[in-house]
Amino acid sequence: MTNTATTAKPSSNSNSAAPASGNSALASAQGVTTIADTVVQKVAGLATREITGVHALGGGAVRAFNALRERIPGATASAGQGVSVEVGERQAAVDLQIVVEYGVAIADLAKSVRRNVIGAVEQMTGLEVVEVNINVSDVHIPGDDDADEHNESGRVQ
Repeated sequence: MTNTATTAKPSSNSNSAAPASGNSALASAQGVTTIADTVVQKVAGLATREITGVHALGGGAVRAFNALRERIPGATASAGQGVSVEVGERQAAVDLQIVVEYGVAIADLAKSVRRNVIGAVEQMTGLEVVEVNINVSDVHIPGDDDADEHNESGRVQ
């Protein structure tokens, strides 16, 4: 992703009293603050993980790669895993790929994730979040991880 202006829809408050000429919390007479894509990506990823019912972020290949990375001493999983963003001068759009816990109401979970991501990104960066798209790529069933480990190590040969 690049730091170009986002082409996402403008907010529904287009009749607001604020002038359209760069007047935001990130621009003043003393200078301009720019927010890197990776900052928004990490904030959105951490805000998503805070919600109960989100098992993991990212698709299967990304999760497998990060599982390998976690086995390397000193390495940590990326906070931005499963998150892609588009950041403009005053707005941001977020796309999330998540794995949910079995039994969780996905529509309610998506509302909670959206609310938390928007609140965190807007509070920490001053950017207006115009959209948060959520792709539920899998459902985690408790015990599946344990069964896989048991089959690998407990198989009679």
